[in-house]
Amino acid sequence: MEFLTAHWLEIVTTVLGLLYIWLEYRASIWLWTVGIVMPAMQVYLYWDHGLYAFAALTCYYTLAAVYGLAVWMFRKTRKSQQPLPIIYMPRRFYSATAAVTLALWGITYYILTTYTDSPTPLLESLSNAFSIVGLWALTRKFVEQWCFWMIANTVSCVIYLQTDMPYYIFLYGLYNIIAIAGYFKWKREAKRVKSDQRTP
Repeated sequence: MEFLTAHWLEIVTTVLGLLYIWLEYRASIWLWTVGIVMPAMQVYLYWDHGLYAFAALTCYYTLAAVYGLAVWMFRKTRKSQQPLPIIYMPRRFYSATAAVTLALWGITYYILTTYTDSPTPLLESLSNAFSIVGLWALTRKFVEQWCFWMIANTVSCVIYLQTDMPYYIFLYGLYNIIAIAGYFKWKREAKRVKSDQRTP
């Protein structure tokens, strides 16, 4: 009982995290609703463990989830006015995405090492960088968003192992398994969309 009392918030957000990743796998718009509630609950949890960049990131998650919900609800394709399809990231975004990821990593690392006592500044800033880019890619329904999450999740598992957050080790390990399955599912969907676009 003492363990549950100490980790109740971690347990609740773990359950919400499982629901979130399942909805993401299915490309359900409801993922954004969970994406608004869950990070709002995680702010205190991360701050209490000294993961300040993660605490700040959850604020970004909440705002980005509101944006993602709006995009998925109201943004349509130019030709057919249908909801955004699952597609591959256009090549013109590659260089900019890589540059932004490196910049976010460097800036976050500097802030953590200069202004906080974060126990894992290098890893935390790396995970944050890929998470921010991954969430942006998710709002655009890019297949590659799963690749960004795989990297962020793997790094996060190491962080949670070092900061005594056992449920989150399990959660993010499971995230990676589902991310692999999600990548291949979205890849098949992107190929179908591309094939349909070629059909006269």
